[in-house]
Amino acid sequence: MAIVFGACLFAVGLLTAPPARADGPAGGAELMVAQSLGERELTIIVHRAQPVPGPLQVEVVSHAGTAAGTLTLGAMPTDRGGAGSSTTVQLTERVGPYPATLRVDHAGPWELTVSDGEQTSRIPFLVAAQVVTPWERAAYGGFFTAGALVLVSLGTALIAKRSWVALVPVGGTIAALTVAVTAALLSSSAPQPRPAGSLLDPTSGNIGDPYPELGLPLTTNYSRPPANLTVRAESVSTGHPTDVQLSLTDSATGRPVDDLLVTDDALMHLMIVGPSGRLWHRHPIRTAPGEYRIRLGFTESGDYAIAAEIARRGGGVQLLRSSLRISGDAAPGTGDTAAPGTELNATDLVAGEPGTLTARFGGAADLQPWLGMVGHLIAVGPLPEGTSPGTTAGTAPIWAHAHAMPPTLAVGAQAPDETVAAYGPNVAFTFTFPLPGRYLVWAQAERGYSVLTVPATVDVRAAVPR
Repeated sequence: MAIVFGACLFAVGLLTAPPARADGPAGGAELMVAQSLGERELTIIVHRAQPVPGPLQVEVVSHAGTAAGTLTLGAMPTDRGGAGSSTTVQLTERVGPYPATLRVDHAGPWELTVSDGEQTSRIPFLVAAQVVTPWERAAYGGFFTAGALVLVSLGTALIAKRSWVALVPVGGTIAALTVAVTAALLSSSAPQPRPAGSLLDPTSGNIGDPYPELGLPLTTNYSRPPANLTVRAESVSTGHPTDVQLSLTDSATGRPVDDLLVTDDALMHLMIVGPSGRLWHRHPIRTAPGEYRIRLGFTESGDYAIAAEIARRGGGVQLLRSSLRISGDAAPGTGDTAAPGTELNATDLVAGEPGTLTARFGGAADLQPWLGMVGHLIAVGPLPEGTSPGTTAGTAPIWAHAHAMPPTLAVGAQAPDETVAAYGPNVAFTFTFPLPGRYLVWAQAERGYSVLTVPATVDVRAAVPR
C-alpha cells in the first residue's frame, strides 16, 4: 500500500505541474497586414483565436492622414458554410490602434473583410485548431491510466485474498507513470508540428492535424511558376484619385493567383516611381482571388514605373513589373514626399561591394516598426542622366527593397508592433549595388504613425580591376 500511496502523490504532483511545452502549431498566430483602403493607410492585426469557438480579437491601426469614418469588419469561413460575424469600428482623428471583436466557430481558412462603404478588402487568414501533440497525448494518457490503476489497486488490495494480486495494478501504475513522465520530460526537445496550412496552401488539410497520415512528403517546397501582372486604371488623367486594378494570373495555367503569403506584413508591396522621381509605396487591398485594387492620386503626366513585390507559397519572392501612362495637367502631390529635417548619407559605394547608407531622421529615438522593420530602403537604377525617372525606371535592371531589422528577439518572443516607439533616429542599411551608375534611393521609417521618406540620388562607381 505504501507503493500505491507514493504513486498517487507522484501522479497528483505531476498533474498539477505546469504543462509541457507543446502548444500546437505556429500557424494561426498573430497576423499583421498593411492595407491601402481607398485613401486610408491602415494596418490590420488579427490575433490568434483561442479557444475555438470563441472570440477573434482584431485591431485596426490608423495612420496619420487617415480620415475619420466608420469601417465594417466581418469574418466568414471559406472552407464550408458556417456562421460569420461582423462589427463596426469608428475611426476618429486619433491615430493608433482601434480594437474590435468578432467571433469564429471552427478551425480552418477564413476571410476577414474590411469595408469603408465604397471598397472592401478581403484578407485570408487561418484559425488554428487546438492541437494535442503525440507527446502530450502520451503524458496525459499515462497520467489518466495511472490514476485509474490507483483506484484498481486500492480495490484489489481490499478484496484480494492473495497479496501478490494487488501488485499487478501497482505495476501497471508504475509503467503508466513512466510513460507519462518520459513524454513530459522529452516534450521540450521533441520536434514541433508543422505550421497549419504549410503543406501546400492556406486551405491545406493539416489545419486541424499537423501530423498527417504516413505517405505525405516531409518537404514543404512545392514549386510555383511565376505570376503574371496586368495593370488597368479606370481613368488615366491627373487631378483626381484613380483606381488601379492589379490582376495576378499563373503563367502556366492562366488561373488567378490566390496563394500569396503575407510577407513583411503585406500581401503585396506596390512601388511606383513617377515622372519626376516621386515614390509611392503602397499596399493594395485584395478584392477577390487574384484581384487587387489601389486608389492613387497621380500628380503629373507622363510614364509611371510599377513594381509589385509578392511571395507565393512555395514559390519565393517575386518582383513583377509594369507601367502606366498618365495624361493631364500637374496636380497637388500625394506621393511619399520628402520628410523635413532628414538626410541620407552613404559610404563610398563600389559596385559589387557591400556599402552602408544611413538615413538620419533627427529627433529622439522614437521610430516605430513599419511593416515589421525599423526601416525600408528602395533603390532603382542605374538610371541615365537627363531622362524621366518614370520612363527609365520601368526598364532599369535593378529594383531593390532592403531592410533595417529590429534587434534579434528571444526565442518565442512576439515581434514588436507599431505601438513600440524605441528605435532610431538614425537607421543604417547595408546593400551591395551590383552595377555602377546613378541610382534613386528612398529610405523610409515610421514616427507617430506617419511614414517618413528620405529621397536621395547616389552614385556607385565601378570596382577597380585587380
